[in-house]
Formats: sequence, structure tokens, C-alpha cells
Amino acid sequence: MTNPLEVKKVNEFLLFTKWSDGFESTIKLEDLRKDCPCAECTGEKIGDIIYSKPKPVRFEPGVYEIKELTPIGNYAIAAKWANGHDTGIYTWELLRKIFDKYSLTQSEINEITSTKKKDKRNINLNVIS
Repeated sequence: MTNPLEVKKVNEFLLFTKWSDGFESTIKLEDLRKDCPCAECTGEKIGDIIYSKPKPVRFEPGVYEIKELTPIGNYAIAAKWANGHDTGIYTWELLRKIFDKYSLTQSEINEITSTKKKDKRNINLNVIS
């Protein structure tokens, strides 16, 4: 199993990972949030009983602004978002799938970074590295 060696915020919009097998990728924080694996976001079903249906991510202040990524043992990270959402635990396997799926090209990163330069907010983030 591969695991991330580094997870860091590039700017207010982007997250970078470097993996033990050499894979490196940058994604939008928005994509990480949209793929939150918690029961609230994905729904909850046990057997044939549906306890809750998936809730789409509503656009609200802080919904895509990550405040903290906390390691969970040696298998996952938990994300805490500025809007208070904090129940998503991303296993290394899921995190890798998300980074594979949403990996940005260098030109996309450059475009997002140039947009960031126009944004004067000062947002800090604690991440694992």
C-alpha cells in the first residue's frame, strides 16, 4: 500500500501530495470536499435499511476552505472545514483515488495560482507534512 509522504496546501485553493511510490499530484480543495466520505455526504445504508440519503455539498462560507488535516493512525486523515464540517475521514486508498481522479495539469495550476494572486484574504492552514 502506498501512503502520502507529504500533504501541503499550495494556496487557498490547492492541495499537493507526494506519495511513497513517487506519485505527485495537486488538486482543488473543492474536489476534496465534494468527495467527502462521511455518512452525511454519502448517505448511510446498512443492509436494506436506508438511514439517510446523501446530502449534496451546499455552497456556503467556508465550505471549501480547509482549516486542518489531522492524521488518523497510519491509515487516514480527517479534514476539518471552515464551515464546521469535520466528519470526513479519508483513508490513504481513498485519498489516492481522489488525487488520481482530480489531478491538475501545470497549466490548470498556473491559472488557479494567478487567480489566487487577486485574492487578498490571509487564510492559514495546519497540515501534515
